[in-house]
Amino acid sequence: MSQSYPSTGQPAGPLRPPVPAPVLTAVRFMYGGAAITAVVFLVTVLPVVGDIHGRLFGHRLSATPLTVTLFIVFFGLVPVALWLWMARAAGRGRKWARIASTVLFVLATLELIGSRGVVPVVSAALTWLIGLAAVWLLWRPVSGAYFKPQRLV
Repeated sequence: MSQSYPSTGQPAGPLRPPVPAPVLTAVRFMYGGAAITAVVFLVTVLPVVGDIHGRLFGHRLSATPLTVTLFIVFFGLVPVALWLWMARAAGRGRKWARIASTVLFVLATLELIGSRGVVPVVSAALTWLIGLAAVWLLWRPVSGAYFKPQRLV
C-alpha cells in the first residue's frame, strides 16, 4: 500500500468530507440574507440617511459627512459583510462559524423584538427567518460531521 505525497514531499493531510446538502443550502440562505440586507438598506435607509438627528451618548448627532459615512458602514456594510463571512466560513467547515452564526441569530432576534414600524419589522422578520433557516440547517445532525475537526492519520 503506497501513500501519496504532494510535491513538497510531506504526507497529504486527510481530506474533508464533501459538503453536505444542508450546509450548502445554509450557505445559499446566508448569501440571500446578505443580498436582502443590502437591498433593504439601499431602498429604505440610504435615501434618508442625510436626515440624521438625535443624541448618542449625550452628544448631538447631525448629518455631517463623518456621521453619514459611519452610519453607512455600521448599518449597511457591516451586516452584509457578516452574512458573507459566515457563509464562507460555514461553507469551509469552520466549527466556530456555526457558533458565531447562532450568536448573530440571537442578536437578530433581539433586533426583531425591538423593531418599531412596518418597514423595520418586515425587514427584520425577513432576515430573522433566513437566519433561522440557516442556523437550523447548520446544526442538523447530518451537518455535524462536516464541522468536526479533521485528525491527521
